[in-house]
Amino acid sequence: MSIRWSLVIPVKTLVAAKTRLAAATGPHRTRLAVAVASDTVAAALSCPPVARVIVVTADPAAAGPLAALGADVVPDPDRGLNTALRTGAAHAVRVAPGDAVGALQADLPTLRPAELAVALEAAAEFDQAFVPDALDVGTTFYGVRPGRPFAPRFGGESRAKHLAGGAKELGVPGIDSVRRDVDTPDDLRAAIALGLGRHTAAVVADLWPDAGVTAPPNRPA
Repeated sequence: MSIRWSLVIPVKTLVAAKTRLAAATGPHRTRLAVAVASDTVAAALSCPPVARVIVVTADPAAAGPLAALGADVVPDPDRGLNTALRTGAAHAVRVAPGDAVGALQADLPTLRPAELAVALEAAAEFDQAFVPDALDVGTTFYGVRPGRPFAPRFGGESRAKHLAGGAKELGVPGIDSVRRDVDTPDDLRAAIALGLGRHTAAVVADLWPDAGVTAPPNRPA
């Protein structure tokens, strides 16, 4: 029997989101943050092993659109990223104690359900596992098997922190979209080349109408 997953996605208060993109995006920064989170949530919900997506946020401007996509939204206690993730994980365990629990960053606008499924299948082989970001410095996904302690170590050089905590690093090929988080203009350019989800593509098209950005046809709506 395949393992089902509850995925916890933390979404910052939008005034604090994507500050390193402020110069490039101007007044569209918060709109871009919502769009990126929307594409992440939509792709996760379209991934067959994912039973539910739990968004942890204190911002109603993000909560509304993400709930409309089908996410279960719970309040962020505003005590840091890992506390937010543990809050979402506790909710997940109450709702579905027999499911695995994963933490997924909210800034994955290129995320493809099939690639996420590959990562989740690999993660299900270990008590705790993680996917490093494209720079091999941070982490985009951390997950545990059902009943195992959930101990996320996001923030800063989190790849090293997760390794030190005994989590298995997943080096499976073909999951570029799971690793491509977006924090800087360079990240955004790399994401555009990989292929954006439709929400992010629409914002980027408004920002740079000459870029010819479209969502690839195999992306979820």
